[in-house]
Amino acid sequence: MDERVLCERLITYDTSTADGIQSAAGFVKGWLEARDIDVETALNNGLPVLAATVGADKGPTVVLHGHLDVVPADTEQFAPRVEGDRLFGRGAYDMKGGLAAMMCAARDLASQNKVKVHFVCCCDEESEEDQSRGSDYIAKEMGYLGDFAITGEPTDMLIGVQAKGVLLLRIDVRGRSAHGSTPWLGDNAVLKAMDVFRAIQSLPFARESSEMFDRPSINLGRVHGGDVPNKVPEHCVIDVDIRFLPGQDADAILREVEVIPDTRVDTIFRRDPVVVPRTNPYVVMLAQAASGGSPAERISVGRDGASDITAWLEAGVPGVEFGPEGAGHHGPEEWVSVSSLVRYRQALVDFVHLVGERRASDAPHLRVA
Repeated sequence: MDERVLCERLITYDTSTADGIQSAAGFVKGWLEARDIDVETALNNGLPVLAATVGADKGPTVVLHGHLDVVPADTEQFAPRVEGDRLFGRGAYDMKGGLAAMMCAARDLASQNKVKVHFVCCCDEESEEDQSRGSDYIAKEMGYLGDFAITGEPTDMLIGVQAKGVLLLRIDVRGRSAHGSTPWLGDNAVLKAMDVFRAIQSLPFARESSEMFDRPSINLGRVHGGDVPNKVPEHCVIDVDIRFLPGQDADAILREVEVIPDTRVDTIFRRDPVVVPRTNPYVVMLAQAASGGSPAERISVGRDGASDITAWLEAGVPGVEFGPEGAGHHGPEEWVSVSSLVRYRQALVDFVHLVGERRASDAPHLRVA
């Protein structure tokens, strides 16, 4: 079974649901064990986590990390289809394609004996849960750490050495009710909430830029307000997703938002930005494997989205986002390039072999786990 067929199979599971996640995790476990790869399983917040180790018993250690869960989609998106080089389906790009290639790479790397390779998989990357996430459990509780980590989030075969931080805020806006026939006697909380969002977009932090990013990202994700149509709403709650830049201070941003009048602000989810030097020896080797020898600075990018690579960064393990080519993640026409899945799998294999060769020839420059 190649990476395309494996990706198609994974897409058929609706892993926006708990039942679909359980079934898909069982398939991944069975696929690996059928290829003589032992899999450790556990439950975190009722959802499965999977981990397997192949290759050397000791030495440089690489973590290949992926997730099975997806955001909800229409039923037809769980029926994969191929058009030319494009494989369509929910999760094809984010990130069942990358996960399938990682599974194949783990199988390919099982016979080499110079590098220890951890393949790990969580099922709650797309959730809003801020505590006790599956990736944190894998890294900190199960102990699957190493010298370098790669998460297969979609990057179009570039290396995400920086990523924006996340500050997901729930903002409670208060107004004053009145009869719908006399709205001038009330203070419409829904309209005020829109003004609050516009005010956030105009705050000083929103106009800043950095080396890899033009500006922070600010999205109005949810609005809950009003109860009946003939009443001026006195209460509205909005969820605002702020992706802030490396070098910006989340606490300072929060203070700027909290001074907006008639609001109460709660933090729902928070992640710090990601910064890994381009000169990191593992980044340099990954660039060589991914692009036939191009220097790391030529294929390094900043990522607008966040990922669970922070679980390893917080544990002291440098890591990057690196995944196949495609487009449309979280959208109705999500697709991954079939040919890039082949190249992605090979890049992971070549990278591990480069790590093994570097260990043999230049051991003092690589930390050994």
